[in-house]
Amino acid sequence: MKFIKILLAIFVPLIALFGLFLLFSTMNDYRPEPVETVFTSVSPGTVALDSELSLVIWNIGYGGLDSSMDFFYDGGKNVRPVKAAVIENLNGILETLGQFGDFDYILLQEVDQRSKRSYRINEYDLIAGAFQKYHSSFGMNYNVWFVPVPLKSPMGKVKSGLQTLSSQTPKKVTRYSFPGNYAWPVSLYMLDRCFLVNYFPVENGKELLVINTHNSAYDDGSLRLGQMEYLRQFLLDEYSRGNYVVVGGDWNQSPSGLEPLFNPERFDQENLTYIEPSYPAASWTWAYDSSVPTNRRVKEPYAPEASPVTVIDQFLISPNIKMMEVKGLALGFQYSDHQPVTLKITLN
Repeated sequence: MKFIKILLAIFVPLIALFGLFLLFSTMNDYRPEPVETVFTSVSPGTVALDSELSLVIWNIGYGGLDSSMDFFYDGGKNVRPVKAAVIENLNGILETLGQFGDFDYILLQEVDQRSKRSYRINEYDLIAGAFQKYHSSFGMNYNVWFVPVPLKSPMGKVKSGLQTLSSQTPKKVTRYSFPGNYAWPVSLYMLDRCFLVNYFPVENGKELLVINTHNSAYDDGSLRLGQMEYLRQFLLDEYSRGNYVVVGGDWNQSPSGLEPLFNPERFDQENLTYIEPSYPAASWTWAYDSSVPTNRRVKEPYAPEASPVTVIDQFLISPNIKMMEVKGLALGFQYSDHQPVTLKITLN
């Protein structure tokens, strides 16, 4: 009887604390609207039909997933390196982004705003400050007051999302929530996925939509399927209006028909998911560089000849856009677990 009382004295308070933790997390859960206006302008820039447009996409991994890192979600143990390494990564990211100072659009994913995992550095402001002549917009997709995993070193507070930089001022910027999420209570601590749309008027009266996306990972595939179907309808609706559409980002899926030109023995087959053929419809074009991997598996530090790698960062363009060139940048995953991809297009 005494033993039972001791157990109760230990576990009842722990259960009560856990219940309070779940209650507080539920009350503070980030619940974005399905559609949110981020920015509007009465004097936006106009896109010329005869101009060549340049874009770059890069998931910067919050400056914490450099080549020396493993990550607990991928089977590793860590969340972040030491602060000096995060600062060094961010400096490297800024230096790399400096190569694109004449690009029209820069689409970034996993950009933190004062998160514990990136030592409360405001990465969004840091990047926007380096591109002061660009318009910068933000789409929140991760906003949790305290992420309790991994238990030995919790991720803690996370505020992160998509950042789009444009050389011209957009007419408007809108955040669209992807449908679906994990079941409660896991959903309290996971991302609220979205895509961020910058709308630009075109001189022929139509609009150019530059879309920044970061689709789900670590799910059984059902979330990604729902997201892709939602995005399909959005893209086809906009194209039916005569608008020009380009989507870029981290899809967490490989393009259909991908035949990697890098060492096939390193091609990551684990949880391999291909985007369906002819998505979202026939005559749309997937733009990717099959010779340069864009993502590595972060189960252990990067080993150039051994680490599994794949292509999951790419562009999708509507039939009224002509692809001129697409290139992946081989950085040896020095600053992030992803590598940038550039694209040049013209509007038909």
